[in-house]
Amino acid sequence: MATEQFIGVVDRFEDDLAVVLLEQDGEVVDELVIDRDALPDAANHVDAVLQITRGDDGSVREMSYDAETTTERKERAQSRFDRLSKRPPKDDDA
Repeated sequence: MATEQFIGVVDRFEDDLAVVLLEQDGEVVDELVIDRDALPDAANHVDAVLQITRGDDGSVREMSYDAETTTERKERAQSRFDRLSKRPPKDDDA
């Protein structure tokens, strides 16, 4: 049986459901809606990164929380935010 590998990112929660965006090569290619209880315990938060394997029928075969990538993405996003939040100096301030 053929399988596909994805990086999944928890996008949001809608009641008892988790909406997970599936990425391949840095692009969002699909969306997965699963029961929130099906997430690994550590991944029960927005922006959690998962390693997901789906079968050719679309069902999830394996799902694991990727703590290292979650932390890296959070730090990169915070760094971008910090850079963008700094105002450039006015011409008369320089």
